Amino acid sequence: MKIAVLPGDGIGPEVINEAVKVLKRVCTLKGHKLELEYGVVGACAIDECGDPYPEKTHKICMEADAVLFGAIGHPKYDNDPNAKVRPEQGLLKMRKSLGLYANIRPVNTYKSLLYKSPLRSDLVEGADFVCVRELTGGLYFGKPQGRSEDGNTAYDTCVYTREEVERIVKLSYLYAQKRRKKLTLVDKANILATSRMWRQITKEISADFPDVETEYLYVDNAAMRMIQNPRSFDVMVTENMFGDILTDEASVISGSMGLLPSASVGLHTSLFEPIHGSYPQAAGKNIANPMAAILSVAMMFETAFDMMEEGKMIRDAVEKAISDGIVTEDLTTEKSYSTTEVGDYVVSQL
Repeated sequence: MKIAVLPGDGIGPEVINEAVKVLKRVCTLKGHKLELEYGVVGACAIDECGDPYPEKTHKICMEADAVLFGAIGHPKYDNDPNAKVRPEQGLLKMRKSLGLYANIRPVNTYKSLLYKSPLRSDLVEGADFVCVRELTGGLYFGKPQGRSEDGNTAYDTCVYTREEVERIVKLSYLYAQKRRKKLTLVDKANILATSRMWRQITKEISADFPDVETEYLYVDNAAMRMIQNPRSFDVMVTENMFGDILTDEASVISGSMGLLPSASVGLHTSLFEPIHGSYPQAAGKNIANPMAAILSVAMMFETAFDMMEEGKMIRDAVEKAISDGIVTEDLTTEKSYSTTEVGDYVVSQL
């Protein structure tokens, strides 16, 4: 197994360090040969070579079987409106260069942490669904994009092709077939031409998956129902910007963004990352929650290598740590543990 490791910025290096410890332990236990190669991305890459996703990092990713990624972002760029190069451009470039067209985010709850959710326990208990977000099209990449010469008008263009929609909808149906056989397309087809095309293509593809129930929800309705009845979802698929917003909304259901992993899959090397950001305020303090990064390793075993047993080993170890109260400060009001202590405990449970 050849893994590209991109720790990135902020708390990225800290949580990825714990994820790598878990990865190494599982490989030792199961007899897998492991090769790691590290690369820079984001603000640290700008500081090093002026490019948030340098060619040497891309080469490492293309030659790997999978990419384990931390986080991108730094306050010095957030607070500078005139910055010509930003860390986040590295993330967009990486997704485009690797052909990562689908971001897959599982959302579920842990019984011992139901009290941490801002929603009532009876609403979130048993919630278990997957959000599939399109990554390479839509407003974030559409042209033209920019501002008028006087700066008083700004414009973005939402563009999708049939090929982009077909490939992610088909992928989502395949996920639904492996789960509870229900797919929800989230769009704004009453307003947007691109959404009407998404809905048309989904209806065409649904004929090939008669065993899967298909429903169509406007994005505003979906956002409301995610709070009212999160258990009603199984697999949700949507375009780039809607997915960006809805997946962050979904992340609070579990009680902490520090618990949710994600996978980005596509044409080349798949990438696995925690959904949280770089959280610069916590960087260097050894307080960040490493669980999402560790669970991203579980997703990597399952998705990139079809090693379901290895993934389950990691999930069981994480669940044991949570039930034993070995968690970081974001998950408890009582005694908390450091990033490294949580990582070491998960390794010990393996």
